[in-house]
Amino acid sequence: MQESFLEEIRRVRNEADCIASAAEVDAAIERMAGEITQRLAQANPLISVVMNGGLIVAGRLLPLLDFPLELDYLHATRYGHALSGSRLDWRVRPAQNLAGRTVLVIDDVLDEGYTLDAICQSVREAGAAMVLTAVLVHKQHERKARPGMRADFTGLEAPDRFLFGGGMDYKGYWRNAPGIYAVRGK
Repeated sequence: MQESFLEEIRRVRNEADCIASAAEVDAAIERMAGEITQRLAQANPLISVVMNGGLIVAGRLLPLLDFPLELDYLHATRYGHALSGSRLDWRVRPAQNLAGRTVLVIDDVLDEGYTLDAICQSVREAGAAMVLTAVLVHKQHERKARPGMRADFTGLEAPDRFLFGGGMDYKGYWRNAPGIYAVRGK
């Protein structure tokens, strides 16, 4: 069974449609870094990375932010390894004291936004003075948690398809794909 599962994982990657090349992802991250630097360089921000997808984005983004910042992480998910879901599962809440802080929450994708919205609400309730968001990918559709919902910093726009790469996964795999890919037929 494991072998057939890995065959599926490899097949999905081989058949996927490239939505953004590695070079396009690099350029998007560099642009985001410039925008974040312009806005937060003097703010002494706390960067809170959403595991697991935000790890890949943050790992590429943070070295481009040449100003003092503190780093923390959190882990909340709606999907796990499933392809859809609705229940928010808090696995790790922020460890840092958020009172009075400017917090930048970094994640991989803004799809419907329910998870990111709940995370930001929790950070606000913990006393953050300002909560901003950064995502590598904004999925283009109207099913957002709030009408017109957007991250404060966005790298790329993508169609409403099942995406992987750049931190997003397919059944737990391919977060490490260098570009952004869409599962064929989804």
